[in-house]
Amino acid sequence: MSQTSSTRPAFIECRRLSKHYTLSPGLFGKPHIVRAVEDVSLEVRAGETLGLVGESGCGKSTLGRTLLSLSPATAGDIIVDGCNLTRLSERQIRPWRRRMQIVFQDPYASLNPRMTVEEIVAEPLIIHDIGQSVTERKALVAELLHQVGLRTDCMSRYPHEFSGGQRQRIGIARALALKPEFIVCDEPLSALDVSIQAQIVNLLLDLREKFGIAYLFISHDLDIIRFISERIAVMYLGRIVEVGATKDVTSRPLHPYTHALLESIPVPDPRRRRPLKLLSGDVPNPLCPPPGCAFHPRCSRAIVGTCDRTAPKLANIECGHQVACFNPQPAYALSSPP
Repeated sequence: MSQTSSTRPAFIECRRLSKHYTLSPGLFGKPHIVRAVEDVSLEVRAGETLGLVGESGCGKSTLGRTLLSLSPATAGDIIVDGCNLTRLSERQIRPWRRRMQIVFQDPYASLNPRMTVEEIVAEPLIIHDIGQSVTERKALVAELLHQVGLRTDCMSRYPHEFSGGQRQRIGIARALALKPEFIVCDEPLSALDVSIQAQIVNLLLDLREKFGIAYLFISHDLDIIRFISERIAVMYLGRIVEVGATKDVTSRPLHPYTHALLESIPVPDPRRRRPLKLLSGDVPNPLCPPPGCAFHPRCSRAIVGTCDRTAPKLANIECGHQVACFNPQPAYALSSPP
């Protein structure tokens, strides 16, 4: 690709996006509101991979599904090519779904066990009326399977007859069927062996280079995010706390939470092993988040009277490097990288 990530136009952008869930109260209680995503502003540029990282339960998957309008937003805007998807009806959104797809975390649960591979991959073609005949659709399915490294003679087989990595390739082929410009990869490697993870990462990178697809790559593994992404967004308890180019975020993290994530990456070489620094405290209860900055109860840099009262907003500290922190300090977390 001739353009760098910083000069490409945004394909999809969310502005002050929020997604809340209301839990049913007890017999005499009040309903509880879970703020799964809160006031998130983010963009994914055409042809780039934006990594979204954070601990389990921080709202990463919810943000990905909300961006695709699979789950309606509570507040905020989702802009694709100048069109605000949050103002469209379900029928009006349907044409946009051809341009945006998702690869799910569990490659077995996301595939219908009663459908053959051919039926699974051909389903989006049928729904969107692509292909004039069964023969033409079968040829399209065969080409899609070839693109993800599967043999075409497996089309009559069922998902249980494949390994985890092969099932994930089937899910990727299904996502590619409509020639999307943007794919949300919702922790696509977490259910796979390490050796298979490398194969799927290389496949996704090859497809990005070949078709110019933009990815939102969701993971709790910052080491994988660092390898595959051009930019990284760090999420904590529903909010984005740091965004920037991969090199900037991993070499000079500004937010203490990002620094802690980087410090937790294991170093396989014992000669370069560094002492493990653990975060103090536990992740706050999303039903009752702390006031101010949600990270302040676990933060060694917290400013009393400020961090515990006011939630910081994302601010541009360096060129394209944003952080939501009242006391940002560059930390050279990976001065001895693995």
